[in-house]
Parts: sequence; structure tokens; C-alpha cells
Amino acid sequence: MRAARFHEYGGAESLVIERVDDPHPGLGEIRVRAAAASVNPIDWKLRAGSLRRLIPLELPAIPGRDAAGVVDEVGDGVEGVSIGDRVFGMGGVSGSTAELVILSAWAHVPGTWNDEQAAGAGLAAVTAMRGLNALGPLAGRTLLVEGAAGGVGSAAVEIAVARGAAVIGTASERNHEFLTSLGAVPTTYGPGLARRLSALAPNGVDIALDTAASGSLADLVAITGDPSHVATVADHAGGQRLGTHVVNAENDPTLLSAAAELGRQGRYTPRVEQIYPLEQIVDAHLHAERGRTRGKIVISI
Repeated sequence: MRAARFHEYGGAESLVIERVDDPHPGLGEIRVRAAAASVNPIDWKLRAGSLRRLIPLELPAIPGRDAAGVVDEVGDGVEGVSIGDRVFGMGGVSGSTAELVILSAWAHVPGTWNDEQAAGAGLAAVTAMRGLNALGPLAGRTLLVEGAAGGVGSAAVEIAVARGAAVIGTASERNHEFLTSLGAVPTTYGPGLARRLSALAPNGVDIALDTAASGSLADLVAITGDPSHVATVADHAGGQRLGTHVVNAENDPTLLSAAAELGRQGRYTPRVEQIYPLEQIVDAHLHAERGRTRGKIVISI
């Protein structure tokens, strides 16, 4: 199969397209012939080596954690999915930017999503849902999403709106119309946030989800009044120091299925900013590293 790989830690230019051996699914796994894969912040951080002490990789490595495609091989112990089914999901911390991808958690793609949207849903939706779940019931509460225009943030906005929350999202002004289209009330991030929120939410903000790691956690605790009212999926050190909920993504098929069901209902659509062909994987990673992505960057396989 063809795959993107890096043979040593380094910049995006270290990525090459080459032929590698086909993988095969193990116990509880499936293999998909990938139509598309997404680019997540962890992908370029792993490639750059900035996480090598926390998450060491066996090199050469294929970047990517989530993908969408058609099942073409099923491992032992797998039920509820058949060869030919269209699915999206997650594998290991690497391995998805390839023609054949092993998934350990998956769900069937709703007919409302195209391949690129499905590829962008896995890690973003699971991360967003785990962050939202940590904050308890959402119906009737006012939620602040910090970094609401990114992949996880935009998923969190739509999912929270679907669950009955009133959502305020922070983003640069160029993304305010985008946030409005998702169902959020937009505002800018940075100094003066509490004052801006007092005008937008006169009765206060109940809970907050940080997806940006912008250094705002202490402000979010002050705004909501309690560290237990704040969850972060991005600033783990800050969250541990302040006592907020600290959330990691997990390969959870239940959450993937919940995201797919919202997709079927038309209440969650993964937002894709740009699609790159596999041959332009370097450009896709450079785009991701700039950190101004609206929704997701996707690789068409």
C-alpha cells in the first residue's frame, strides 16, 4: 500500500510517500480501505518529536489517528460490521494516513456525511464529547467554548447546542460568522473576556470547555466560579494545577456512534476547511502547524 511516513523526527518536509507492507487487523480490530484521513494537532507534534518522551514512536511511522473508508478485512472477535460497510473511526496514535488503516473503534458513517466529513469526525467528536460529558448535563445551561472554531471546538459547539446548551464561543473575528452558523454566540478571546461575557450572558456562564490551551484556564475558573465547572482537553498541566477536569481522547465506539447519530439527525456536521491529496501531506501538516484552522484539515487518500 501507499502511505505517508517519516523516518526521523523533524519538520513537515520529513514526510514522504512510499510503499509499505499492508497491515492486518488483530483481535477486535478492522481494516478499512481509506477514502480520507484527518490531520490533528497531535499528528504534527508527534512527527516533530515534541512528544517523544510521553509518546515514543517506532520509526518510521505513519502519521494520523483517524480515518474513514470501506471495511475490507475483519479481525477475530469483531461483531456488528461487515466487509463493504462504510465506517469512520480511530486506531493507534499513528497509522491512518495510508491506503489501508487499522481501526480499533469505529461507527457506521451516516448518509448525511461525505468521506471527508467522516474522516474529520473521529478524534474531534470523541474529544469534544468527553470534555462535555465531564461537565455534566448541558440542557438549560450556558456553556463557554474557548477556541470554538477549531476541529474540537466546532464539534463541541454543535454537539452542545444539540444537547440543549446555550453556547458562547471564542474565536478571532474572522471566524465569528462561522460560529454563528454553528449555533454559538461569538466573542473574541483574550483580555476583557469576563466583561464581554457579562454583556452576552447577564445571568452568568455556568460551565466552560477549553480546547485552545491559550493560557486562559484561570480566567475560565474565575468566570464559572469553580474549577469543577471547567474542563480542558488541551492544557493538561494547567488543568491539573488548577483542579479542573482534564480530559484525554479515548477510542470509544459508543461516543463515535453517538456522533454518527447526531449526524443522521442533521444536528452535527464535521466542518472541513481544506482537503489535500495524499501527495500534498507536507502542505497539510504545514497548514495544521499554523494553528488557525477553521474546523478540520483532511487528506484525501
